[in-house]
Formats: sequence, structure tokens, C-alpha cells
Amino acid sequence: MRAGGTSLGAVCGLLVFHAFLHPGAPDSMAIEKLGDAQLEEARHAGKAGDYNAVGMTLEKYRDNVRAALEALKKQHPDAEKQSNGYRQLQMHVRKGIREVDETLLVSPEDYKPPLQIVRQDLVGMDEALLKLLFPRRPVEHHAATPPAEKQP
Repeated sequence: MRAGGTSLGAVCGLLVFHAFLHPGAPDSMAIEKLGDAQLEEARHAGKAGDYNAVGMTLEKYRDNVRAALEALKKQHPDAEKQSNGYRQLQMHVRKGIREVDETLLVSPEDYKPPLQIVRQDLVGMDEALLKLLFPRRPVEHHAATPPAEKQP
């Protein structure tokens, strides 16, 4: 999708920064529209079999999520007290993870490794958002190795 020689991803990237740099801007709405547009662009590219475009679009989505998270932390450092933007972003990241999961199911093997990296990055940002939103939440400790079974 190109509009006047500029990709939708580039335009959407600029919208992220605009939304967070201008205090009066409807930032959560702009982020949702941006993310939805990018996920839709990835879906269309997938239907057309253009998995290069799918990968690039989802990578741009991930980069925009990262930029939005960093901007949000600078603008509203206390996620517990000003949680709306954090909650909106976290919900959208979950949506993005589901989209990447669905894409991984249908993608040719050659295209899966970069998509898996995008998924890991989104999961990491989702976890970071949850820690910011719920800092006093009990942390789950997973054993590095499973405990040995007891012998009778």
C-alpha cells in the first residue's frame, strides 16, 4: 500500500510520535488506529502471498509498539496512576501477538524465524507493560530445570 510514494508503515510511524509528542492528541486512539492499519496491511499481504511484506509490516508494528512504550514511559512514568495509555497499548500488543501467531501458522518455513523474533519482542513488551501496570503483582518463578522425579 503506497500513498504518494510513502508506505503506510512510515506514515503510521510518524503518527505514533505525533500522538505522544503533542499532549492534546488522542494518543490511545491514534495508537489503536495505527496498529489496526498495520495489522490489516500484514493480513492483506499474507493473503496475496507476499510474506516479505508481511514480515516487514509486522517488524514496523513491533518497532512502533516499542516507540509508543518508550514515549508513554517518558510522558507518564507512573503506570499505576495513569494507566489508560498503558492498558490500551497492552491490549493492542496482545492483539498483535495473536496476529503474529496466526501468520506463523500459514507462513512458509523460510519466513518463520524473523516472525518468531517479532513475536518474542512483542511478548517481552507485553510482560514489561504488565510489570509497569501491576508492579506489586507476585512474580512467577519458573525452575530452570524440572525437579527430579522421586524414585520409589
